[in-house]
Amino acid sequence: MSREQQFVVALDLGGTKLAGALVNRAGKIVGRMSVSVDGASGMAPVRQMTVMARSLTTGEDARGRSKLERIAAVGVAVPGLVRRDGTVWAPNLKGWTRMPLEKRLHAELGVPVTVESDRNAAVLGESWRGAARGKNDVIVVMIGTGIGAGILSGGRLVRGAHELSGCMGWMTVREEHAGQANRVGQLESLAAGPGIAEAAEKELSRGVESLLGEIPAASRTAQEVAEAARRGDMVSIEVFLEAGRWLGYGVANLVSLFDPEIVVIAGGMAKASDLYLDALRKAMKERAQPIAAGKVRVVVSKLGGEANLLGAARVAWGH
Repeated sequence: MSREQQFVVALDLGGTKLAGALVNRAGKIVGRMSVSVDGASGMAPVRQMTVMARSLTTGEDARGRSKLERIAAVGVAVPGLVRRDGTVWAPNLKGWTRMPLEKRLHAELGVPVTVESDRNAAVLGESWRGAARGKNDVIVVMIGTGIGAGILSGGRLVRGAHELSGCMGWMTVREEHAGQANRVGQLESLAAGPGIAEAAEKELSRGVESLLGEIPAASRTAQEVAEAARRGDMVSIEVFLEAGRWLGYGVANLVSLFDPEIVVIAGGMAKASDLYLDALRKAMKERAQPIAAGKVRVVVSKLGGEANLLGAARVAWGH
């Protein structure tokens, strides 16, 4: 069978959702599925990935060939650290301190398996089929419940000595260091989803009038703050502008260090980028190396959740 007739299985494991796709060599997704992550045990998500990979390759194609026989490899994106021995540390998954994911999936599926961090998968996906297509110097900033960055420099992933490069949430962007900063990093505590919700709560505690006051405290998430901002709530608007400023300072540091062609904003909070992107760009230009700041483009991902899947597929094809 020729290489053009083959596919890879791409799996994107998150803290709450597992997505999977069948991807051809051109980067076209020809089948997909998703399920909620079973967090009952450390092995439960592994079993889910095995079942999903088999489900995606069940049956025959139009020529009567088994789909399973046409799978060249499996690529997996995970929300954590992938060590060079193939084990994974994922703090949001029970028992995943040294999960031998690559070895276990290979034993179950019988094809080559490659595991990569979600932030690295995202930058590979964006440079392959997304906003950074064909570019060699790319940074993808993932903003959700946390903040991380996938970095491509000279066409190569920047990994670091301990596979920890891209922990952007730990950047220091202001003098005061308080709240959750010691636990999750300063930038993350200020500008990730939980940080945005916390900033809104602080404003409400001062007795400021806001549409957010109509929402029960337990339900005031960053998404609720975004919705209130779009309805003209000044408290929510200011919270997002402030978060954009902190993010801009973080991006400025990355731009000055790596001189990328493009910075792509991705992750769950990219859906609210209309509320902070201008503030981010302005702060970046104020603080980054002037020549680099003048040349870099800062854009929002159009791939959405597909970036990780396509990055995982790219890794699988490169195996």
